[in-house]
Amino acid sequence: MKSIWEHTHHQKENSMGGGNAVSCSNLTEPPSNAPVKSFDLTAAKTFVRLKSGKMVKAWTFNGTTPGPELRVREGDRVVVKLTNKNIEEGVTIHWHGVVLPCSQDGVPGVTQDVVRPGEQYTYEFVAKHPGTYWYHSHQLSSEQVKRGLIGRLIVEPKEKTFHYDRDYAVILQRLGENEYLTNGQEGGLKLEATPGETVRLRLINAYNRVQWMGVAGASFQVVSIDGHDLNEPDVIQNEWIPIGGGQRYDILFTMPDNGQVRVYSKKQKDWTISLGKGRAPKKLSKHAKIFDFTTYGTPKEDGISPDMHFDRTYDLVLGPVDINGKRFHDIPPIIVKEGEWVKVRIEHKLGAEHPMHLHGHIFKILTKNGKPLSGSPIYADSVLLFQGDVYEIAFQANNPGLWMEHCHNLNHAAAGMSMMVNYEGVTTPFRVGTKSGNFPD
Repeated sequence: MKSIWEHTHHQKENSMGGGNAVSCSNLTEPPSNAPVKSFDLTAAKTFVRLKSGKMVKAWTFNGTTPGPELRVREGDRVVVKLTNKNIEEGVTIHWHGVVLPCSQDGVPGVTQDVVRPGEQYTYEFVAKHPGTYWYHSHQLSSEQVKRGLIGRLIVEPKEKTFHYDRDYAVILQRLGENEYLTNGQEGGLKLEATPGETVRLRLINAYNRVQWMGVAGASFQVVSIDGHDLNEPDVIQNEWIPIGGGQRYDILFTMPDNGQVRVYSKKQKDWTISLGKGRAPKKLSKHAKIFDFTTYGTPKEDGISPDMHFDRTYDLVLGPVDINGKRFHDIPPIIVKEGEWVKVRIEHKLGAEHPMHLHGHIFKILTKNGKPLSGSPIYADSVLLFQGDVYEIAFQANNPGLWMEHCHNLNHAAAGMSMMVNYEGVTTPFRVGTKSGNFPD
């Protein structure tokens, strides 16, 4: 399959660092006495039966899409053996939002070669940060995610920071062209909950486009964004939450004495989660307030501010499917040294919304449109920009490797909206393009 990735900047990365260079493939999880959680995932082309009885083509992990929900505990050593049964194009697994060693990131041509039919690859990392994550193939991901190669990864905390009686993770998925599934089910999802119970609902948007999610029947808190808890979140109601492609929002609510709670998409009726029994709640107005994380919750000092000293600063200007007017390997990488603090200003000038996702790091959102955030600190791996938005983000270069920074509207990434964050002195033995068969869009 011919790809625009045929000649990429990864060829240049091989010569970086001179005699002190280290290969990304050698950056692995060091030995430890952490508890081990082992899983086997087999990728295959098959058919799945929907709730209606309809059979549809899908690419699956262990025969289902989404694949099995992987639940581990903070501090666990996670070992996953991937087997490719019959995906001719090859497959990998990227652990979306998880901070892990470069060699385990699942990006073909950067951190590994694609896993071909009949082959296996084992991923191993320590789940350092509790939260809501997901996994998906990063080989031709704009195609393979839509075909079904996705799943949920939940890292439960050693100690709860919020009280809840039930904990559900729900992934919103478009399978093929016409199937809109909620945890693999068409027509919405029904979950058990009884009056007075507190529910933590983890919402994962595995679709390219923004989903505007509403909560009807209860007031709620947004307790986590991209797997990271918010500080003293406010209780709110009647607000639409915009969740960009790849992003995760955890909400917390208490079931009413009578009736259901429904969490649903404003635009896609099949993405509905109904909890409890009884009467259905009144829906939100389509013109209800939009949730604004920049003023939500309570500030907490962490020493990271817009006016602190940064070792490097970068500006990214986003177009319809380009960054700084360029695409793919023509976009100069962000270069960092281990230990440095980096500030990136991202401006969205033209086109549809862009959920910009950084691999291998957690960043703090500093400002929006020149104004510092006034609520809880927001730590994330993605930031959603609409046309006209300008954000400043900051991260510490504390995870050596070669890391993708790309739009998680995967069609945009496949069209060229993808660049790299490269540590000085890190190389890769892998190649991208037709000859290698590695296509990390």
